[in-house]
Amino acid sequence: MSIKMNTTPHSFIKVAHVSLALGLTFTALSCQASEPVVIELTQTACQFLESENGLDHGYRSAKAEDCDVINASSGNERVGKAKVLNLKPGKYVFRVANKNVPYELGFWLRGASLLKRAVLPSVSGGGLTQGKVQDYAIELKAGDYVYSCPLNPTPDYKLVVQ
Repeated sequence: MSIKMNTTPHSFIKVAHVSLALGLTFTALSCQASEPVVIELTQTACQFLESENGLDHGYRSAKAEDCDVINASSGNERVGKAKVLNLKPGKYVFRVANKNVPYELGFWLRGASLLKRAVLPSVSGGGLTQGKVQDYAIELKAGDYVYSCPLNPTPDYKLVVQ
């Protein structure tokens, strides 16, 4: 893990850039008020790159149904190998990029079970066209979550807040 701190001309704002071995990139902004931690995720066809340890499977997809077929055969195995994203309770922005997927994508973070969906915070949205980056803000409480993209069907990747 490497941490790089930069200060802006406004000395009360510091930027930390943390790259973890699993390939997730976190950018934390801290100032006198508590700013959210930014977690960057990149979607390619049928997957989130960072969630699968940075491994791009090279899937090709012209429509969401292509991912349904791909993930039916490999999704469970890939999630089994994916590293669980462990976070502390607090404010986060999930900055999601659409890298070369030719149709609209989105992002959905929610409780890991039906019961947990009723009691844990959730964030979702679409409109993520090819080459676009979009932010999804949420304040996470302790619990088990999953995140995915229903429009670019991806597996449900695990996220634990403790």
